[in-house]
Amino acid sequence: MTTHQSVIKRLLAGAVLTLAASLPAFATVDVGGYKFEDTTKVAGKDLKLNGAGMRTKFIIKVYAAGLYLPEKKNNTAEVLKEEGPRRVTLQMARDISSEDFGKAFMDGLNENIDKAEKQRIVAQISKMGELFASVDGLKKGDVLHLDWIPGTGTQAELNGQKLGGPIPDINFYNAILRIWLGDKPVDRSLKPALLGEAR
Repeated sequence: MTTHQSVIKRLLAGAVLTLAASLPAFATVDVGGYKFEDTTKVAGKDLKLNGAGMRTKFIIKVYAAGLYLPEKKNNTAEVLKEEGPRRVTLQMARDISSEDFGKAFMDGLNENIDKAEKQRIVAQISKMGELFASVDGLKKGDVLHLDWIPGTGTQAELNGQKLGGPIPDINFYNAILRIWLGDKPVDRSLKPALLGEAR
């Protein structure tokens, strides 16, 4: 090989590497057959998958959950202090009635917030209850996003369709997060998975 060919070969190799580095990496995390993209976009901002895991009840898979944040956090206090957009994604692993889902939601809140805090967000809790009641249950394969959008509020989205309007108050969204990340999480093995400790 001539020096000229060698230089061209090196230049081509460099160009290929540069191109490969500039292409987005669409990595996914697999949780029991349910896939979560490594990144997503909420309110025009890129979020990273902080962690993902499976919610089980008596060994039955209920849903796979993923937590998305602007930057990775590994403890609940830091997650709750985050001021940017956030997302919890639930991918249903079984059918569940809106009544059962609403009850599980309320049980999770009651376990992780005190009476005074509950009083402050009672109107928002009621509004979320109305959203659940408007849905004829959740089916296996359904995807539910619970987003915090700064300046707007909590927005629920089921299979790409918004459920009602946004619910204001960051304290309400943080109360929702405590269902999975609080001192008495709904699933003790899911909490460390969402905080990235099990990846």
